[in-house]
Amino acid sequence: MVLPHPLYAYLLSGLLCLVGLGIRLVTADMVPSGFPFLTFFPAVILSSFLFGVRPGIFAAILGGLMSWYFFIPGGHSFSLNPAVAMVLLFYSGVVAVDITLIHFMQNANFNLAVERERNRVLAENRELLFHELQHRISNNLQVVAAMLSLQRRQVDHDAARRALDDASARLALVGKISRELYDPSGGGRDMQAFLSTLVADVIEASGRRDIVVAVSVPGEVRVETHVAVPLALIVAEAVANTIEHGLPDRAGQILISMEEEGGRQVLRVVDDGRGLQPGFRIDGQSLGLRIASALATQLGGSFALEAAPGGGACARLDLPAPPR
Repeated sequence: MVLPHPLYAYLLSGLLCLVGLGIRLVTADMVPSGFPFLTFFPAVILSSFLFGVRPGIFAAILGGLMSWYFFIPGGHSFSLNPAVAMVLLFYSGVVAVDITLIHFMQNANFNLAVERERNRVLAENRELLFHELQHRISNNLQVVAAMLSLQRRQVDHDAARRALDDASARLALVGKISRELYDPSGGGRDMQAFLSTLVADVIEASGRRDIVVAVSVPGEVRVETHVAVPLALIVAEAVANTIEHGLPDRAGQILISMEEEGGRQVLRVVDDGRGLQPGFRIDGQSLGLRIASALATQLGGSFALEAAPGGGACARLDLPAPPR
């Protein structure tokens, strides 16, 4: 109901009936005598729609009485005969159907509004719980990474220390990525900003200040959230491998690009470093590259490290294009 006070609803319903009466009187010469209720149907419909069932019934009764008195043949009286009774019965049936349909429609709209509000609250709770879960997972990963770092201090073997360092760094990176990727809607990520931030973190963690990184990703290229975490780990491993093996002792450049080619998404990490050693095989190299290859397979794609056309190396990740 538009107006909360019933008195206003009945007064305005009566006013609508008076407007219908006025229009019917003005158009008396143009409207055939067989349509005494013509201008009162809109008043009944508007009253029911705006104010509810009872004002609609009031308008129907008032309009029927006005039509009966002024416009039914033998008018200016409430005379009743079989013909008049049939006309009034027809009018009652029509307005009853109109009021009933409007009533059910309003109830349906009300129930729909209630359901929408309930869904909105559920969505807010879901988002809050998802955010809390994501936050706790990230914190737990950071705690595990810190525990590995503490454990490292009690290990004397250099290889074991390096392994603990690598595991700690990877766990910390996964925790950070998970927090940054929080997106309960499941929508795609803006890869230009995401990869720029990710690579900046990897470079900063390496302690190098002499490596220039450029990221080029068209705005229409996006990946789903469940793909972004392993993809980020692959990029981080490729960049770390470039710093460690391609540019260990000199300044250099790294270009990261991502585009769609032939129905697939192709990501490249290209450097201008030393390039690949003769007889290079990715499955015989560092654990990080083997992890990158396994993650690519998990995503239904492939990972390769090959010589770059202008010198240096190119890490290439091919992934299936996301559904449109």
